[in-house]
Amino acid sequence: MATFMGRMLRAAKLDANLYEEVEADTGGTRQAMAVVVLGSVAAGVGAGGNGLGLMLMVAVAALIGWFVFAYLTYWIGTRLLPEPQTSATHGELLRTIGFANSPSLLRVLGVIPGLRDIVFMVTGIWMLVATVIAVRQALDYRGTLRAVGVCALGWIIQGILLVIVLALLGA
Repeated sequence: MATFMGRMLRAAKLDANLYEEVEADTGGTRQAMAVVVLGSVAAGVGAGGNGLGLMLMVAVAALIGWFVFAYLTYWIGTRLLPEPQTSATHGELLRTIGFANSPSLLRVLGVIPGLRDIVFMVTGIWMLVATVIAVRQALDYRGTLRAVGVCALGWIIQGILLVIVLALLGA
C-alpha cells in the first residue's frame, strides 16, 4: 500500500492511476476521510479562523458534505448516467472524491497577507478538476464529459439540499 502523503501528492498531480488505486483499496476510506478533515482544517486556518470549536464544526460539515456528494455522484453516475461498463460502489466514490480534496491542504497558505483569495480560487478550481477525474475513474467512464455532468448535477442537488437544511434550521 502506498504512503498516505504519496497518495495525496499523486492525487494533487491529477494522476488517474492513483484514483484507480484508491478506488480498489477498500482499506483506503480512512485515508480519504483524513484528506477531507485535513483539508477543512487547512481551509479554516487559511481563512483566518481560530478556535477549536469552529474548526471542529467545519470538519464535521466537510465530512457530511463529502459523504453526501459521494452518494449523489454514485447514484447519478450508476443510475441516471451510466455507461455500459459503469460499475461502482458508494465506497469507491468516497475514496476517490476524498483524495480529490488533496489540493485543499494548500489553503493554509491563505494566512499569508494578500494571498487568501487567490489561494482559495486556485485550489478550488484544482479540486473541481480533481473531482471530475476521480468521478470519471470511479465510474469507469471512457470520457470526461459525462463525469462533468455527474459532478455538476451532484453539486446542484447538494446545493439545493444545503439550502433546505439551512432553511429548516432557521439559518
